[in-house]
Amino acid sequence: MKRIGILLSGRGSNFEAIADSVAAGRIEAEIAAVISNRPTARGLEIARERGLPAVCIPSKDVPREEYDRLIVAELKSQQVDLVCLAGFMRLLSAEFCQAFPMRILNIHPSLLPAFPGLDAQKQALEHGVKISGCTVHFVDPQLDAGPIVLQAAVPVLENDTPESLSARILAEEHRIYSEAIAVVLAGRWRIEGRRVVVD
Repeated sequence: MKRIGILLSGRGSNFEAIADSVAAGRIEAEIAAVISNRPTARGLEIARERGLPAVCIPSKDVPREEYDRLIVAELKSQQVDLVCLAGFMRLLSAEFCQAFPMRILNIHPSLLPAFPGLDAQKQALEHGVKISGCTVHFVDPQLDAGPIVLQAAVPVLENDTPESLSARILAEEHRIYSEAIAVVLAGRWRIEGRRVVVD
Protein backbone atom coordinates (compact mmCIF):
# COMPACT_ATOMS: atom_id res chain seq x y z
CA MET A 1 0.00 0.00 0.00
CA LYS A 2 1.38 3.42 -1.00
CA ARG A 3 1.84 5.96 1.78
CA ILE A 4 0.91 9.65 1.53
CA GLY A 5 2.30 12.49 3.63
CA ILE A 6 0.16 15.65 3.87
CA LEU A 7 1.63 19.06 4.71
CA LEU A 8 -0.77 21.82 5.74
CA SER A 9 -0.80 25.19 7.49
CA GLY A 10 -4.51 25.90 7.99
CA ARG A 11 -8.02 24.52 7.77
CA GLY A 12 -7.02 21.55 5.62
CA SER A 13 -10.08 21.33 3.36
CA ASN A 14 -8.03 19.76 0.55
CA PHE A 15 -6.59 17.33 3.09
CA GLU A 16 -10.16 16.38 4.09
CA ALA A 17 -11.10 15.80 0.45
CA ILE A 18 -8.02 13.56 0.03
CA ALA A 19 -8.85 11.67 3.24
CA ASP A 20 -12.44 11.16 2.01
CA SER A 21 -11.11 9.79 -1.32
CA VAL A 22 -8.77 7.41 0.52
CA ALA A 23 -11.63 6.22 2.77
CA ALA A 24 -13.88 5.67 -0.28
CA GLY A 25 -11.18 3.74 -2.15
CA ARG A 26 -10.82 6.33 -4.93
CA ILE A 27 -7.16 6.67 -3.90
CA GLU A 28 -5.45 3.35 -3.24
CA ALA A 29 -3.16 4.50 -0.45
CA GLU A 30 -3.03 5.29 3.23
CA ILE A 31 -2.32 8.63 4.87
CA ALA A 32 0.87 7.95 6.81
CA ALA A 33 1.53 11.45 8.16
CA VAL A 34 -0.23 14.81 8.51
CA ILE A 35 2.28 17.53 9.37
CA SER A 36 1.69 21.22 10.05
CA ASN A 37 4.05 24.11 10.68
CA ARG A 38 1.37 25.84 12.79
CA PRO A 39 0.20 24.40 16.13
CA THR A 40 -3.27 25.97 15.68
CA ALA A 41 -3.91 24.50 12.21
CA ARG A 42 -7.46 23.15 12.06
CA GLY A 43 -6.19 20.38 9.76
CA LEU A 44 -4.29 18.81 12.67
CA GLU A 45 -7.52 18.57 14.71
CA ILE A 46 -9.35 17.02 11.76
CA ALA A 47 -6.56 14.46 11.28
CA ARG A 48 -6.70 13.47 14.95
CA GLU A 49 -10.51 13.21 14.82
CA ARG A 50 -10.08 10.80 11.90
CA GLY A 51 -7.49 8.76 13.81
CA LEU A 52 -4.64 9.75 11.50
CA PRO A 53 -1.07 10.39 12.69
CA ALA A 54 -0.78 14.16 13.06
CA VAL A 55 2.27 16.12 14.19
CA CYS A 56 3.15 19.79 14.46
CA ILE A 57 6.71 20.82 13.65
CA PRO A 58 6.66 24.60 14.33
CA SER A 59 8.47 26.70 11.73
CA LYS A 60 8.59 30.00 13.64
CA ASP A 61 12.17 31.33 13.89
CA VAL A 62 13.66 28.19 12.26
CA PRO A 63 15.84 28.79 9.16
CA ARG A 64 14.24 27.37 6.01
CA GLU A 65 16.84 24.71 5.17
CA GLU A 66 16.97 23.51 8.77
CA TYR A 67 13.17 23.38 8.96
CA ASP A 68 12.91 21.45 5.68
CA ARG A 69 15.41 18.89 6.98
CA LEU A 70 13.14 18.28 10.00
CA ILE A 71 10.11 17.74 7.75
CA VAL A 72 12.02 15.47 5.34
CA ALA A 73 13.27 13.38 8.29
CA GLU A 74 9.71 12.97 9.59
CA LEU A 75 8.35 12.03 6.15
CA LYS A 76 11.16 9.52 5.58
CA SER A 77 10.65 7.99 9.03
CA GLN A 78 7.03 7.37 7.98
CA GLN A 79 8.23 5.85 4.66
CA VAL A 80 6.11 8.24 2.61
CA ASP A 81 5.84 7.57 -1.14
CA LEU A 82 4.11 10.83 -2.13
CA VAL A 83 4.04 14.23 -0.43
CA CYS A 84 0.89 16.34 -0.93
CA LEU A 85 0.84 20.02 -0.04
CA ALA A 86 -2.63 21.04 1.15
CA GLY A 87 -2.41 24.75 1.91
CA PHE A 88 1.16 24.50 3.20
CA MET A 89 2.21 28.15 3.24
CA ARG A 90 5.93 27.67 2.75
CA LEU A 91 8.21 27.61 -0.29
CA LEU A 92 10.15 24.34 -0.29
CA SER A 93 13.95 24.40 -0.52
CA ALA A 94 15.85 22.67 -3.34
CA GLU A 95 17.07 20.16 -0.76
CA PHE A 96 13.49 19.22 0.13
CA CYS A 97 12.56 18.82 -3.56
CA GLN A 98 15.64 16.63 -4.17
CA ALA A 99 14.63 14.36 -1.26
CA PHE A 100 11.35 13.51 -3.07
CA PRO A 101 12.00 14.07 -6.80
CA MET A 102 8.72 14.17 -8.77
CA ARG A 103 7.01 12.90 -5.63
CA ILE A 104 5.64 16.20 -4.28
CA LEU A 105 2.27 17.52 -5.47
CA ASN A 106 0.63 20.89 -4.85
CA ILE A 107 -2.76 22.37 -5.70
CA HIS A 108 -2.95 26.04 -6.70
CA PRO A 109 -6.13 28.13 -7.20
CA SER A 110 -5.39 29.40 -10.73
CA LEU A 111 -4.69 28.04 -14.18
CA LEU A 112 -0.92 28.07 -13.91
CA PRO A 113 1.32 29.55 -15.19
CA ALA A 114 -1.15 32.45 -14.69
CA PHE A 115 -1.27 34.03 -11.22
CA PRO A 116 1.28 32.11 -9.15
CA GLY A 117 1.86 32.93 -5.48
CA LEU A 118 -0.56 34.38 -2.96
CA ASP A 119 -4.08 35.75 -3.62
CA ALA A 120 -4.43 34.08 -7.02
CA GLN A 121 -8.20 34.62 -7.08
CA LYS A 122 -7.79 38.35 -6.35
CA GLN A 123 -5.12 38.55 -9.07
CA ALA A 124 -7.51 36.89 -11.54
CA LEU A 125 -10.28 39.39 -10.77
CA GLU A 126 -7.91 42.37 -11.00
CA HIS A 127 -6.75 41.20 -14.44
CA GLY A 128 -10.33 40.77 -15.65
CA VAL A 129 -9.90 37.18 -16.84
CA LYS A 130 -13.10 35.40 -17.90
CA ILE A 131 -11.90 31.93 -16.88
CA SER A 132 -9.84 30.90 -13.88
CA GLY A 133 -9.55 27.54 -12.14
CA CYS A 134 -7.05 25.34 -10.36
CA THR A 135 -3.92 23.34 -11.11
CA VAL A 136 -2.32 20.25 -9.60
CA HIS A 137 1.40 20.30 -10.32
CA PHE A 138 4.63 18.66 -9.30
CA VAL A 139 6.66 20.85 -6.95
CA ASP A 140 10.12 22.11 -7.77
CA PRO A 141 12.16 24.85 -6.04
CA GLN A 142 10.51 27.59 -8.16
CA LEU A 143 7.20 29.02 -6.91
CA ASP A 144 4.19 27.27 -8.53
CA ALA A 145 6.29 26.37 -11.59
CA GLY A 146 6.58 22.55 -11.69
CA PRO A 147 5.09 20.33 -14.42
CA ILE A 148 1.27 20.40 -14.54
CA VAL A 149 -0.62 17.15 -13.85
CA LEU A 150 -4.28 18.25 -14.02
CA GLN A 151 -6.27 21.47 -14.37
CA ALA A 152 -9.93 22.44 -14.07
CA ALA A 153 -11.47 25.62 -15.49
CA VAL A 154 -13.93 27.77 -13.54
CA PRO A 155 -15.79 30.67 -15.19
CA VAL A 156 -15.35 34.10 -13.61
CA LEU A 157 -18.71 35.83 -13.12
CA GLU A 158 -19.33 39.58 -13.45
CA ASN A 159 -20.26 40.01 -9.77
CA ASP A 160 -17.54 37.70 -8.37
CA THR A 161 -15.58 38.64 -5.26
CA PRO A 162 -12.34 36.92 -4.27
CA GLU A 163 -14.43 34.93 -1.76
CA SER A 164 -17.13 33.77 -4.20
CA LEU A 165 -14.58 32.84 -6.88
CA SER A 166 -12.44 31.04 -4.26
CA ALA A 167 -15.43 28.95 -3.13
CA ARG A 168 -16.20 27.75 -6.67
CA ILE A 169 -12.54 27.04 -7.41
CA LEU A 170 -12.21 25.14 -4.11
CA ALA A 171 -14.95 22.68 -5.15
CA GLU A 172 -12.89 21.85 -8.26
CA GLU A 173 -9.68 21.65 -6.21
CA HIS A 174 -11.25 18.95 -4.03
CA ARG A 175 -12.20 16.96 -7.14
CA ILE A 176 -9.03 17.15 -9.23
CA TYR A 177 -6.48 16.82 -6.42
CA SER A 178 -7.72 13.32 -5.60
CA GLU A 179 -7.81 12.43 -9.32
CA ALA A 180 -4.22 13.61 -9.78
CA ILE A 181 -2.98 11.74 -6.69
CA ALA A 182 -4.58 8.52 -7.96
CA VAL A 183 -2.92 8.95 -11.40
CA VAL A 184 0.51 9.67 -9.91
CA LEU A 185 0.41 6.82 -7.38
CA ALA A 186 -0.68 4.38 -10.10
CA GLY A 187 2.32 5.43 -12.22
CA ARG A 188 -0.01 6.27 -15.15
CA TRP A 189 2.06 9.23 -16.29
CA ARG A 190 5.34 10.22 -17.88
CA ILE A 191 7.24 13.45 -18.49
CA GLU A 192 7.87 14.71 -22.02
CA GLY A 193 9.89 17.93 -21.91
CA ARG A 194 8.06 19.75 -19.17
CA ARG A 195 4.68 18.21 -20.01
CA VAL A 196 3.08 15.52 -17.88
CA VAL A 197 1.43 12.99 -20.20
CA VAL A 198 -1.24 10.88 -18.46
CA ASP A 199 -1.54 7.36 -19.90
